[in-house]
Amino acid sequence: MKIIEAKYITSAVDKKGLIADGKAQFAFVGRSNVGKSSLINRLVGQKRLAKTSSTPGLTKMVNYFLINESFYFVDLPGYGFAKTNRANKNMWAEVIGDYLAENANLKCVFVLLDIRLSPSELDRQMLKFLSSYGISFKILLTKVDKLAKSKVFQALCKISKELELRQELFSAVSAENGFGIQNLLDFIEGKLEA
Repeated sequence: MKIIEAKYITSAVDKKGLIADGKAQFAFVGRSNVGKSSLINRLVGQKRLAKTSSTPGLTKMVNYFLINESFYFVDLPGYGFAKTNRANKNMWAEVIGDYLAENANLKCVFVLLDIRLSPSELDRQMLKFLSSYGISFKILLTKVDKLAKSKVFQALCKISKELELRQELFSAVSAENGFGIQNLLDFIEGKLEA
């Protein structure tokens, strides 16, 4: 698959703003600073489509990007160390919950984990939530460029074992050097054709 066109459409702050127009959606979720926006930018071949920041927790809304005029990438708010009050965190959790649980157009949720770190309790809760609702997901291990190539598979096996999930559910990717990007695009194409 090749992405020819990608454009920002809108950001939703509550249930009313969520898009349900029949087009397929692929959501990206993970702890703050795991590289969701950077990965989206790498996939679409644009440097600044999704806003990136060195400040964790910048994505505070559900951001929609229309791809090739036919489906969406959806950047969900990061969980973890976003600098905000409890009421805001609860509001974001509610919006994410509404988005995930009641979305007939959702083809797959990409759960991003930093390959160098053990999954957090919030990562585990997200995977449990997706499983309990029967939502299709794939785990993307980001920042593989920070590891020696010989260590990547070893790290993937370790995280797979920690989460007690099959290795087929995991893919290693790098927004920095493009590792695994074409495989991910092929996976998305397969989901669209299914």
